[in-house]
Amino acid sequence: MTAEAPTVVDQLEGYRRELRGFAYRMLGSPQDAEDAVQNAMVRAWRSADRFDGRSSVRTWLYRIVTNVCLDELNARKRRALPVDLEDEASRPVVESLGAPLPAGSFVEPVLDDLVVDPADVVVGRESVRLAFLSALQHLPASQRAVLILRDVLAWPASDVAALLEISVAAANSQLQRARETMRAVRESSRSARPRGSREEEERLLARYVAAFERYDMTALASMLAEDALMSMPPFRLHLRGREDLIAWFSGPGAECKGSRVRAVDVNGGPGFAQWRRQPGGGFRAWGVHAVVVRDGEVAEETVFLGPEIFRALGLPETLED
Repeated sequence: MTAEAPTVVDQLEGYRRELRGFAYRMLGSPQDAEDAVQNAMVRAWRSADRFDGRSSVRTWLYRIVTNVCLDELNARKRRALPVDLEDEASRPVVESLGAPLPAGSFVEPVLDDLVVDPADVVVGRESVRLAFLSALQHLPASQRAVLILRDVLAWPASDVAALLEISVAAANSQLQRARETMRAVRESSRSARPRGSREEEERLLARYVAAFERYDMTALASMLAEDALMSMPPFRLHLRGREDLIAWFSGPGAECKGSRVRAVDVNGGPGFAQWRRQPGGGFRAWGVHAVVVRDGEVAEETVFLGPEIFRALGLPETLED
């Protein structure tokens, strides 16, 4: 007896991870990506009986989730990183963080396991780096979709054109403009400089995490680049230079002493989650650190603050002693 072919509904869940990765690159937020994929899945489930088979189920789902993302992007401002806010220079370390910016102001982190395709892990990691995601934010929504589909997912121009219901010439024109914008943005960004190898990143991160957990300023300083950057979304403040970073750790950041930390693969690179010790005992979610290693040193550290980040990433909000 021949097994029945899986129905359209049966196939939906198998595409969730790659759709989440696409939506994350489009929207810059894991929670927004999850919401977009869930919305797309519901739409697909409701219209499954009208699927005519003229395209693959995968292409059909991408068309639905792309439309969901385009609608979302057309209704809001672009996300950024603190160092990309041109109207805000680095402030002295003695100044306060100030008020946090509204939700949705910044690109948010994601754990590699949630969006990186194990079959193409190198390309996957490169395309979720914070520098790449931040540069994507400069593209109009339709150009962003074309660039991701063509340069990240390697779709043929004809398939992209069909998905977006435009001509192949129009798809190629949008791709060319998107590539030019990305090149200009990344060439003007400090984050475009070459990074270390994955092995170098992992070795340095292990030492850096151990020093952070000990809160050893001498050891941390020895691993920070002289011109290192640190930012702390959702706050606008960003710090420049090893001296300012150590002054911050020793001053306003001194309450991080005694934290519990755990290494994580975040946005295609090394990172760690941090839980701060609580006066009554135990540890509470504080921040997820995304680290960039260059020339054997920590060159950038983006600390995404707040328990909502931990919830979005599926990390525990509290730890016991």
